[in-house]
Amino acid sequence: MKVLVMGGSGFLGRAVVEAALARGHEVTTFNRGRSGADVPGVEAVRGDREVRADLTRLAEGRSWDFVVDTCGYVPRVVGESVRVLSGRAATYAFVSSVSAVDGFPAKPAAEEAPGWACAPDAGPDDGDYGVLKAGCERAVEQGFDGNALIVRPGVILGPHEDVARLPWWLTRISRGGKVLAPGDPSAPLQLVDARDVAAFTLDQAALGTSGGFLVTGPAGETTYGSWLAACASATGSGARFVWVDDAFLVEREAGAFVELPLWSPPSEVRDNFWSVPTAKAEAAGLRTRPVAETVRDTWAWLREIPEDKRSYGKTSRHGMDAEKEAAILAAWESRSA
Repeated sequence: MKVLVMGGSGFLGRAVVEAALARGHEVTTFNRGRSGADVPGVEAVRGDREVRADLTRLAEGRSWDFVVDTCGYVPRVVGESVRVLSGRAATYAFVSSVSAVDGFPAKPAAEEAPGWACAPDAGPDDGDYGVLKAGCERAVEQGFDGNALIVRPGVILGPHEDVARLPWWLTRISRGGKVLAPGDPSAPLQLVDARDVAAFTLDQAALGTSGGFLVTGPAGETTYGSWLAACASATGSGARFVWVDDAFLVEREAGAFVELPLWSPPSEVRDNFWSVPTAKAEAAGLRTRPVAETVRDTWAWLREIPEDKRSYGKTSRHGMDAEKEAAILAAWESRSA
C-alpha cells in the first residue's frame, strides 16, 4: 500500500515508517528534516505543515491509501493538513493521546469517552496538550468524515524515545552506586512500546478502520519496581536501589513525573493514569510486548550514543540532578538510621 507519514523521522513516527517499510508499503514522509535522519527507503518530502504552499506541493501529483499523522499538536495546523490531503487518501490515522479524553486523569478514561471541549480550529494558546489533542481529533473527523482513525496511546517508550523518561533511568542506573528509587516498588505502571503502537495503527489504517481506540499495555502488567529492575538487568549495572517513601519525596520537593520520570505520589489521579481500559483495541488485534523487552531494546539503542551526546529532541528536561539525588538519599538514610 501507499502510505504518507506526517513526521516520520523521530520516535513514534520512525517506528511507523520502519514497520510500514518492513511490510512492503511505499512510504512518503513529510517533515522539516530537523528531528532526525530519514529512514532509508522512504520518499522524503521536505516542508513545514504550517506553510500552505508546502502542503500543496506535497499533495501535487500524489495519492496514498492512508495517512498516519504522528506529529499533530495544534488543531488549526492539523485542520489545514486535513483539508489539503482530503481526497488524496482513503483514511487519515491520527495519533492522539489518552490525555485527550474529557476529564482525564481526574476521572477514569473510558473506551468511547469524548474528548475535551476544543474547537477544530483552535490555536496553540487555546488549551493544554490534552485539550489541543482533542481539537486535533475533531479536525481530522470533520475532514475525513467516516474515514478517521483516532489512536489514543498511553505512555509510549522504546528505542529512539525523544522524551527521555526511560533513557534517563537507563543512563542513571548504568552509572551504578546508590540510586534513589521513588515510592512504592509495587506501584503499578501501564506502558506501551512505540513499535506496538505503530503496528496497531498500521493494521487498522490498512483495514480502513474508523473510530477511536485507547492503546497502551495491559493494566497491572508491570510495577515501578519491576521496571527499574529491568533497567538494572539490561545495563548489567551494580546499582543498589534505595526506595524512598512517597511522603518524604514530597517533603523534599521531588518533582513528580518529570524530575523522577513516571513517579507520582499516591492519588486517585495516579490510579486513573495507570488503569486505562484497552479491551476494544485488544479485540481489534492490539498486541504488546513485555516491558523488559522494551527496556532491553532501548538500552541497545542508547548505549551506542556517548552519554554526553544523548540529546532527546524535546525542550522538557527529565531526570533529577545528581546533587539533589544525593542530598535526598543522605537525608533519608540519616532519618532511617
